[in-house]
Amino acid sequence: MKKKLLWFLIVCMISLSMCVVCSAEGEAGDQSTVIFTDSVGRQVEVPVEINRIAVSGPLAQIVLFALAPDKLVGIATEWTKEAEQYLDPVYYQLPVLGQLYGGKGEMNLEELLHESPQLVIDVGEPKKTIVEDLAKLQEQTGLPFVHVTATINTMADAFRMLGKLLHMEDEAEKLALYCEEILSRTNTILDTIGENGKANLLYCLGAEGQNVIAKNSYHAEIIDLLSNNLAVVDDPSAKGTGNEVDMEQILMWNPDVILFDPDSIYETVKEKEGWQQVKAIQDGKYYEVPFGPYNWMGFPPSAQRFLGMIWMAQLLYPDVANYDLYTEIARYYQLFYHCDLTEEQFKTLVANSISVSQ
Repeated sequence: MKKKLLWFLIVCMISLSMCVVCSAEGEAGDQSTVIFTDSVGRQVEVPVEINRIAVSGPLAQIVLFALAPDKLVGIATEWTKEAEQYLDPVYYQLPVLGQLYGGKGEMNLEELLHESPQLVIDVGEPKKTIVEDLAKLQEQTGLPFVHVTATINTMADAFRMLGKLLHMEDEAEKLALYCEEILSRTNTILDTIGENGKANLLYCLGAEGQNVIAKNSYHAEIIDLLSNNLAVVDDPSAKGTGNEVDMEQILMWNPDVILFDPDSIYETVKEKEGWQQVKAIQDGKYYEVPFGPYNWMGFPPSAQRFLGMIWMAQLLYPDVANYDLYTEIARYYQLFYHCDLTEEQFKTLVANSISVSQ
């Protein structure tokens, strides 16, 4: 009797286990979505398999183009004419969907829905209203929106988070390791020169060159890291146009080095009377930031700032940053733009951007 009871209990336990397994398999088989927790703590239901993504702005466009260009259903802003030689022409056929923050226009929700993305990704600095903004857009469109925070110090983590989201962990890890490597090397260079060895520098932009990227602004991350950014103002602008100052203020700062934005006055500055009194202009230590397909220093402040880090470190501290600049830049272009940069293209990019001795 005891033996029969024991066998009965064993059979019941086995049957129950099989039911649980079958139930779990059924649930897993039916599961087409998962919960993703983004950088601002929002729990968003997203598809398990994601093949069609849209981006909320140019920062996300740069990051996602590096990781998953073939998943993009559209872009936030048009590619520039200068970008054509670096990008596969197929990506020029992508529709422009607009951007959520900044820029000249808002995101085109009608066009966004027409392209049927499974997910919309925002990358960069979280705005104060990001949680409310993305919740509202989800309600309006029925599409999941997620935010991934990305600064210079967190770019590697951002790639890893995106890799997990898109099931592209291996590809994301290559980009993450690259970011960590370049940041680590740059910090080693800076440790060698010390805080007192940093160059006194201004980043100038605008039609008259009298807008500056102020210290402690989001756009100044690379400038502040690699130099003594003289542009200390009461209210640093969060915009890429910087803070407007007068010539008297620039003369008071009297920088040793000036970096001019690609659309500024690099070509004509030495002919301008006020500027002729500035030490950097007198000493010939002024340079134009390389551009193609984006500004290497940011604008938008995305992953290409690692290019700016590589270039700026060698420009300012060539005795310590003694790597081959072409090799380093070509490596970035291959990883992030999927482009084999030629030496001729490189020379054109840095024509106004390196010292004669380099």
